[in-house]
Amino acid sequence: MTRLLGRLGGWCARHGWIVLVTWVVAAAALMGGSLAFPSPTSNDASIPGTDAQRAHDLMKTGFGSGYDTGGTVQLLLYSPDGPLIEDDRKRAVERSIDRLRTMPHVQEVDTPFRKGGISSNLQIGLITVRLEGNDGDQIAATTQALSKAADPAREAGLEVVPADSSTPADKEIKTGPSEIIGVVCALLVLVFAFGTLVAAAIPIFAALVSVASGLGVIGLLGWVVDMPKQAGIMATMIGLGVGIDYALFLLSRHRRLLAQGVPVVESVRRTVAGSGGAVVFAGGTVIIALSALMLAGFPLLATLGWVTGISVVAAVLTSVTLVPALLGLLGHRVNALKVPFLRGSGSSGSGWSGLGSWVARRPWRVLLASVVVLGALAAPALALKLGPVDEGYGVQGSDSRRAYELMATGFGPGFNGPLIVVAELPLKVADADAPLVADVVREVEDVDGVKYVGEPEVNTSGRSVLLQAVPEYAPSDERAAQVVRDVRAISLPGVQMHVGGEVAGLTDAGDRMAERTPLVIGVVVLLSALLLLLAFRAPVVAIKAAVMNLVSLGAAFGALAMVFSIGLGSGLVGLDPPVSSSYVQPIFFSVPIESYVPLMLFAVLFGLSMDYEVFLLTAVRQSYLRHGRNARAVAEGLGSTGRVITSAALIMVAVFVAFIAYPDSMVKTFGVGLAVAIAVDATIIRGFLVPATMVLLGRLNWWCPRWLDRILPNLSVEGHEEDDEPAVERREPVKLGV
Repeated sequence: MTRLLGRLGGWCARHGWIVLVTWVVAAAALMGGSLAFPSPTSNDASIPGTDAQRAHDLMKTGFGSGYDTGGTVQLLLYSPDGPLIEDDRKRAVERSIDRLRTMPHVQEVDTPFRKGGISSNLQIGLITVRLEGNDGDQIAATTQALSKAADPAREAGLEVVPADSSTPADKEIKTGPSEIIGVVCALLVLVFAFGTLVAAAIPIFAALVSVASGLGVIGLLGWVVDMPKQAGIMATMIGLGVGIDYALFLLSRHRRLLAQGVPVVESVRRTVAGSGGAVVFAGGTVIIALSALMLAGFPLLATLGWVTGISVVAAVLTSVTLVPALLGLLGHRVNALKVPFLRGSGSSGSGWSGLGSWVARRPWRVLLASVVVLGALAAPALALKLGPVDEGYGVQGSDSRRAYELMATGFGPGFNGPLIVVAELPLKVADADAPLVADVVREVEDVDGVKYVGEPEVNTSGRSVLLQAVPEYAPSDERAAQVVRDVRAISLPGVQMHVGGEVAGLTDAGDRMAERTPLVIGVVVLLSALLLLLAFRAPVVAIKAAVMNLVSLGAAFGALAMVFSIGLGSGLVGLDPPVSSSYVQPIFFSVPIESYVPLMLFAVLFGLSMDYEVFLLTAVRQSYLRHGRNARAVAEGLGSTGRVITSAALIMVAVFVAFIAYPDSMVKTFGVGLAVAIAVDATIIRGFLVPATMVLLGRLNWWCPRWLDRILPNLSVEGHEEDDEPAVERREPVKLGV
């Protein structure tokens, strides 16, 4: 593989303009095509085989009333100056209802002046609009149009707020300043790392081209597959980080070779043959980890996994083709536009080599200290709180947050997450007054935690009954999930109870994640270790690398628990506290983490952490093959990669921290988790724990049984050692398999 990559890098360096123009045209065409022909996004967060999905399917069969056609939209009314039933206000509301009934796709409008439609203080009302023939992807636009139709109520001094009827996958996360902030921070780190503006601009340019290409492909794929609205932001976040990092590793080695007097094209060839192989293997581990999400049994999560993998593929391709082309075109001008007072990174890594030597002299003490520190960082993960995040944690002042607060104040917190109960009956009933239907309603009313049960509705076949049950608890309250389970546990002869709705769906998602998490983790760890085994032909190193990545994940989940579950930093990351009856709002408050987020974080973090492991192990192995001295190889490997890995980690941390500014809680969670994990991985783990364990293991690091060495294909991740430096006196390489 290294020879093939070397030839590819050399060709790209000699034909730089062809490669550059091809990439720019391709990126512009893909991105332009996706913008000119925006594909529909899917709001389908269904989980096949779950009870919530069964309830949803039954709800669409013969019930009408908007359940099987276009959904519903709710408008909250608030009268700050008196009751809604006062004549002028009531007439204004009725005029609004008349206008709503004339709007396209509106099938039925429920007035607030009905049982259960107005609060006990008569100041908050609820208009429910049922739709037919409406495109589910246009629910946001439809909601805004319906809200506009209620202007007569606003003119009468009433507040009209549309409730958020979207699903988790329907949350559109728009791009904003975070990408710009991340790129600027990355550029500053690169300027300090290289000391020249030209060198600093190369990774940024390559990453932007790869992100644009990846987003273009993702946008066009939306025409043939269901694409969640989070896809773009996830691809951008990961694509920027790995794209800059991969180009940085290649550029650092190229500049080192130029400083040794190697000709430009030859330097590029050696760089791509050596560091390019590490990039390919590092990208492969990320893609393997993301691909394993297909085993989670959650279509939304699986799609997010392979979509994010597209951005990683684009980053790898630009790194081994576009970056060599740029290096070939620039030649020695790669060091142009030096920044005064900044020396930049050179070939010296004496500081990091010194750290490696220091660790090598006291490996046991370093190992124990590292374990204690990492254990302390991971300990809060035991308090990690999983659950749905309702609009009570939304952006202060947003329509969805205001509607949530009005609903909770006027009707109770459970009205923000009603349960849709569908009972399959053993025999046909004539109407909702049948005794069997009354039994179903009574059993649901008797469940602990159910506050209100709406009027039942029988479908056209007479074999299913649908009703709405409102729990006493908010959607984010874990007790709401227990109400779902208790309703499903109702036992009536021949009756099968199914519960749908947002709370039920998220409850099933949590149960599915808990069931499939061991499988996903096992597959990711096993395949990643296998890839490392193929790369280094060293089973001990492969197993140890997988364990080290799990350690950094523990620190990341500990940070998430501290910030969100324990609440010590929830305000600092920009989350607003939930509404409180007290005039003093809490400084620290707990925020649940969506049940699918930890598994997605695991896949992403495991892959990203493996990047640094691959680059460090590559350098250590090359040194070891030169002279066969393990402790010295560890020090030299850390010295040659320490500054580069640190710069790469700073860039990733800067990019991920920038995304914490997004108002969406899921993006904030990813930003915090990714930033902490990368910071810990590049410092404590790669600087102390990995060197200490490698020193203690000695020759076992590179031991391989003869039988295994014979059957493993030759897929060495690194190029030949003589490609990296001029001829030096060295000892015979240590042969594997002995």
